[in-house]
Amino acid sequence: MASIIGNIGGLTGLIYTVVLTMLFFSLALGPDDDAYGGEDSRERWDQRYDSEKYVYGKEPLEFLRNSISLLPRGKALVLAMGEGRNAVFLAEQDFDVEGCDISPVAIRKANKLAAERGVQLKAFEADLEEYKLEQEKYELITCFYYLQRDLIPEIKAALRPGGVVIMETYTVENLKIGLHGPKKREYLLEENELLRLFMDIGMKILFYRETVIDGEKAIASIIAERVE
Repeated sequence: MASIIGNIGGLTGLIYTVVLTMLFFSLALGPDDDAYGGEDSRERWDQRYDSEKYVYGKEPLEFLRNSISLLPRGKALVLAMGEGRNAVFLAEQDFDVEGCDISPVAIRKANKLAAERGVQLKAFEADLEEYKLEQEKYELITCFYYLQRDLIPEIKAALRPGGVVIMETYTVENLKIGLHGPKKREYLLEENELLRLFMDIGMKILFYRETVIDGEKAIASIIAERVE
C-alpha cells in the first residue's frame, strides 16, 4: 500500500511540475513573441491564429495610430499583417490597402475584420522570404515586429518617390528587460541598426527612436521617406 501511495504521490508531483512548466511558458511567451521572421512555419502561425479571438486585438499599433499625420495617402502595403488590425485601420483612414501574411488563417481573419468595419482590403498570402515586392508601387509600406534584413532594400525600391516606410520591432536590449519577443539575438536589432539600414542616399529620416515601452519591451521605430 505504501508503495502504491508513493507512486501516486510521485505521479501527482510530476503532473504538478508539467502544469507549472506549461504555465510558465504560456506567460513568458506572449503574442509578441511571434512577431519576427524566420523561426516559425506557416503551420505554427496558423495554429496561433486559429481561434475566434484576435490574438493582438483589433486596434492598431499605437505607433502607427500616433504617426498617421506623417503618412502620405495612396496605395499602402502592410507586410506580415497578421490578423489585419493595422491594415484595416489604414483602410479606415482612406488608404488603398494591400496586406500580406504567410498564414491563410490570418488572411481570413483580416478579411473578416475588414468586412466588420466596412472597408476594402486586398489581403493575400505571401512568404516574404520568397515573395518579391513590386518596384515603385506604394506611397506607404508598414512593417511591424517582423525582421527580415534582406527585405529592406526591396521595401525602399517598392516605394514611389515621396513614399514612406514605417517600421517598428525589437532591439537587443529586449534580451535584458523584455517580457515578450525573440530570444535569439539574430532576430533582434542591434543598437542604431534600424537607423543605419535606412540612412541611404535617396532616403530621408522623418522620425527615429530607440526606447523601452512600459518597462516590458525594448524597440526601435522609424519613419523614412524616399526622396529620389
